[in-house]
Amino acid sequence: MVAILLNWVVSAMVIFSVAYILPGVHVANFTSAIVLALVLGIINAILKPILLILTLPITILTLGLFALVLNALLILLAASVVPGFSVDGFIWALVFGLVLSIANTVVNNFLPK
Repeated sequence: MVAILLNWVVSAMVIFSVAYILPGVHVANFTSAIVLALVLGIINAILKPILLILTLPITILTLGLFALVLNALLILLAASVVPGFSVDGFIWALVFGLVLSIANTVVNNFLPK
């Protein structure tokens, strides 16, 4: 339970930091980053696997690159749900998804298992 909460807070810190670096992504405050981390976690746990299965042929055809597009669309969905978080467009959502994924991977390697 502690590991889940730690991962959630660390993800919120990464989201807040990445939004500070990227000019097309806006997070109003740390509370919005915490809510966004929760919403993205729920979306990635429930909706993303379903959409990946439904779009499997196009994902295979594009050698997996469509998964990045799907990730950007899910970030835009989260931006429409979470108050205090906005993305200026699809390209910024794509870049935010890539940087967020890389940063979360690096940070989560240092967290206790």
